[in-house]
Amino acid sequence: MVALSLKISIGNVVKTMQFEPSTMVYDACRIIRERIPEALAGPPSDFGLFLSDEDPKKGIWLEAGKALDYYMLRNGDTMEYRKKQRPLKIRMLDGTVKTIMVDDSKTVTDMLMTICARIGITNHDEYSLVRELMEEKKEEVTGTLRKDKTLLRDEKKMEKLKQKLHTDDELNWLDHGRTLREQGVEEHETLLLRRKFFYSDQNVDSRDPVQLNLLYVQARDDILNGSHPVS
Repeated sequence: MVALSLKISIGNVVKTMQFEPSTMVYDACRIIRERIPEALAGPPSDFGLFLSDEDPKKGIWLEAGKALDYYMLRNGDTMEYRKKQRPLKIRMLDGTVKTIMVDDSKTVTDMLMTICARIGITNHDEYSLVRELMEEKKEEVTGTLRKDKTLLRDEKKMEKLKQKLHTDDELNWLDHGRTLREQGVEEHETLLLRRKFFYSDQNVDSRDPVQLNLLYVQARDDILNGSHPVS
């Protein structure tokens, strides 16, 4: 089998290395650490091979359990050997912001396990992350409703639209099955941690002040903005 010639980039260092196409990504990383001193900058588990693209959303992390030929690499392709960790700013509903290191190669589902564990939330499967809408977009939506005279004539329709205006469906929830990179989430962004699913009240630990405070703030805000109408 013809060897695959790849350029391995580590910071400012670029080395050309030969690999068998059937080499597993895990083994390729091990070979890189053995042959390039600059690759010994930290624990092996913190690093991986990244195939960049002109479109940041299309850059991908190679999975350790797959072979190089799975990714249809060609001779001369450049692979980055770099840290998978990235800082992620999380805003809680009480306004506090926490910076947590997450694995850039993981999906949102896997990241939530890490995020909730760091914060002290046990039922991570009920939480999700939201990209907040820009204020001008919100104004555009509400302004359109104010100017539509036809809707104003129909009180019942208007009431229904008002209720829909503040539902969880309108929130820009991240896709749990995709990575932050695939969804275009940049490092400077701050994401909102919010409870999305309410499977059972038994999942609420009455002795957990962190979880109780988050639920209180979310319930309060949802009542005030009309998500949960109260009679």
